Amino acid sequence: MSTHEKTLAKMRNNPRDWRIDDLKAVAGKFGIAWRNDGGSHYVFSFPGLDEDVCVPAHRPIKPIYVRQFVALVERAKESQS
Repeated sequence: MSTHEKTLAKMRNNPRDWRIDDLKAVAGKFGIAWRNDGGSHYVFSFPGLDEDVCVPAHRPIKPIYVRQFVALVERAKESQS
């Protein structure tokens, strides 16, 4: 199991106290694009999936946004296989 897989598992088990840099690192490993158009939010998206996840970059990130991000990663992994 890679470091990013372990981080994703930790996010799934405890969606509290994560930073935006953690989400960006996991997104990069799984091919999920992210963008920040100069505001305080980051938008994570995956080609072929209609739903994007918008996450405020304020610290700490609320658990609901981490759960939405984990769900996006899971859908991206399913579509890759």
